[in-house]
Amino acid sequence: MTSKHPFFSHIMNGYTFDGETLTVGAATIDQKTLSKAFVKIPLKTLNRHGLISGATGTGKTKTLQVLSEQLSEKGIPVLLMDLKGDLSGLAQPSPGHPKINERHQAIGLPFVPKSYDVELLSLSEEMGTRLRATVSEFGPILMSKILNLTETQTGIIAVVFKYCDDCNIPLLDLKDLKSILNYATGVGKPEFQSKYGRISTNSTGAILRRIIELEQQGGDLFFGEKSFDVNDLIRTNKNDEGIVHIIRLTDLQHRPKLFSTFMLSLLAELFETLPECGDLEKPKLVVFIDEAHLIFSQASKELIQQLEYTVKLIRSKGVGLFFVTQNPTDVPDSILSQLGLKIQHALRAFTAKDRKAIKLTAQNYPQTTFFDIESVLTSLGIGEALVTALDEKGRPTPLTATMMRAPKSRMDILTQNEIKTLFKSSKLAKTYNIEIDRESAYEILNKKIKTALDKSKKEAKKRTSNPSRYERQNPLIKVLTSATFIRAVFGILKKVV
Repeated sequence: MTSKHPFFSHIMNGYTFDGETLTVGAATIDQKTLSKAFVKIPLKTLNRHGLISGATGTGKTKTLQVLSEQLSEKGIPVLLMDLKGDLSGLAQPSPGHPKINERHQAIGLPFVPKSYDVELLSLSEEMGTRLRATVSEFGPILMSKILNLTETQTGIIAVVFKYCDDCNIPLLDLKDLKSILNYATGVGKPEFQSKYGRISTNSTGAILRRIIELEQQGGDLFFGEKSFDVNDLIRTNKNDEGIVHIIRLTDLQHRPKLFSTFMLSLLAELFETLPECGDLEKPKLVVFIDEAHLIFSQASKELIQQLEYTVKLIRSKGVGLFFVTQNPTDVPDSILSQLGLKIQHALRAFTAKDRKAIKLTAQNYPQTTFFDIESVLTSLGIGEALVTALDEKGRPTPLTATMMRAPKSRMDILTQNEIKTLFKSSKLAKTYNIEIDRESAYEILNKKIKTALDKSKKEAKKRTSNPSRYERQNPLIKVLTSATFIRAVFGILKKVV
């Protein structure tokens, strides 16, 4: 199809920008690709966040890979959540394929294989730089939201944090938090009650059960030291290319509580740590959250509100967030409305529920006279998508069906040997993969409890070996002088009188 087609002019006018851009592919119409009708995304608006969605097997992961590659080339660091394990191929160049050459010829772009500077990260036993955070860094409010606590239980967590601050007791991991809760209703009850008021054993019991639930999903691996510094995500290599950080999460698909805990802590830490910078010519960091429904499916109303608040404000810190999921309806409307870039791969209409979802999805996109959105949504091929972004003035670009370019890196996972080699060369691993278990609440409170028990034993022993005068007196005198005996005698005298 030639450049004389009216749709070509429509795309060229809508996707021409002054600043730097990413090129995701070329526009298509009537299942024909318009060569060199490039669909571009301005770097300036990437901090307005985005959505990549589509049914399984339609090409979402490859789109994520394409965007990550170009961001890296533009000097922008990237953080990827890899729940399926197929993004590590970014560290190796593509072996190429005739189908890739055919695709790029239709798009009008040369294909040059390339590898990228990758850093592997891990939340669990997966090989990679360990990501940890301390309980103290979460703070009482965020910790309460993650545990989905009531207002009363949240108040108790606030008191616990205050006590640890007042007494200079480090609160690092979950066993610290459990220890302080047990102490508050046990040996330390008088101390807590005199300073902060009464703490209900029923409430602390409920909180402890929530903590155990988090532990069972791997929370004990995440909470602790050495705490990860988010500034280490904002790095470039010697060629001024952004480092691609890949968090290996293949063992976390069945532990959504840990995944959502980590994501919320990461976003909160980025928001608290990074300085205000407004709208930059390009973002400082772009975060891709794959399988985003895992965050929302079990999130409480309070957690969703916290995430919505963070999404709204974090763009002023130069951070772009991209949610990757199967259906746009997986993302709450309050967050979906904040996402400027939308890349929609094919949806499947197998059931009435699917067809309803497609109607709802079509309503989220700008109207166009060139094609029927609902029809295109179900007819897109693998590696094709509907795209709309924001231009440099914040206006939506024309909605267009797009033939997406192929990744320059390998579209497959690394071998175990390749992962080991990559891990050995990591600079971050040398800093963060060191086990630290310094004295904190668990150890300090155990000492307090031991001291209290020892004191109690000594007092009991002293009473046994050195009885009081009262205990040493004749048993008959003890009976005759007891209050009960005296009241009985007076009762008898009253009756006689």
